[in-house]
Amino acid sequence: MIRQTGAGTGRHAAILGVGGYRPRRVVSNIEVCAGIDSTPEWIESRSGIRERRFADERETLAMMAAQASATALAGAGLRPEAVDLLLAASMSDLVQTPPLAARASHALGAHAAAAVDVSGACAGFCHALAAARDAVLTGSAEYVVVVAAERMTDIVDPADRNVSVLFADGAGAVVVGPSAVAGVGPVVRRADVRYTDALRMSGDWGRYAASLEEERPWMRMDGRRVFQWVADAVVRGGREVIRASGIEPADLEVFIPHQANERLIDLLAERLGLSPTTVVARDVVTSGNTSAASIPLAMETLLASGGARSGQLALLLGFGAGLNFAGQVVRLP
Repeated sequence: MIRQTGAGTGRHAAILGVGGYRPRRVVSNIEVCAGIDSTPEWIESRSGIRERRFADERETLAMMAAQASATALAGAGLRPEAVDLLLAASMSDLVQTPPLAARASHALGAHAAAAVDVSGACAGFCHALAAARDAVLTGSAEYVVVVAAERMTDIVDPADRNVSVLFADGAGAVVVGPSAVAGVGPVVRRADVRYTDALRMSGDWGRYAASLEEERPWMRMDGRRVFQWVADAVVRGGREVIRASGIEPADLEVFIPHQANERLIDLLAERLGLSPTTVVARDVVTSGNTSAASIPLAMETLLASGGARSGQLALLLGFGAGLNFAGQVVRLP
């Protein structure tokens, strides 16, 4: 049983449906290597990634977010008109206004929903899920769509060997609503601002727009420092999430971390002391690192493939630029 904390209203919140959207274009390691000094074997050995999806010009953030949200609503047996709040997480939105949440709500047909963006990089989905839970617990919303959509190919330099082999595009969504039992546990979240420069944009969009001499901003990452931070701070944070949820590591049936790369996934699963029978999401192998979208996409893959079942307890753990992380234990829809 997940520990319920917060409002004290007697209400519970749970994930009622999940959905995803993957761009049509499949990009192999061979294709990625055409623009960098690398090999398909090196990419797979270092990251576990074999292929990923890249969006075309028609597959906008709003379009992918709406498609993923519609699938999640269908799984919950709800129509867009039932949505009170839509929370959108993204780190790759190049359109600052109107918010991605508003554009996605319009495309979805959820015209009565409040629409708010969440900027938490690769941890954005878990931060938004925590806000959705709180909204349901307090009664300020009945049904909340949490959607994460990314076009990482818009902000990643294809010639940067450190990141171009990792990142990809896609969208994932869940519907959070009232439940007879607690289905979304309390969030644990932290930010370590000593590492703000470990994963960042290389420049300022305003300066780039104002000058012909400025280099186009790209996302840059110090992979070694990020790895060390995950091995220390995120492992400690994951243990704290489990304790806050009132369960033991052996109670977890599924582990769905941010799909950064397979080496980090293996490290987290080992150091958190999960049971050998715990199912570990590895959607990164065929989807790449889709930043905020990676956790709901991995959840959808596990449920659709039969790798995980409705009702199982799953640990979600997002981590990324900031450097920040957020996580919670949920009961799968």
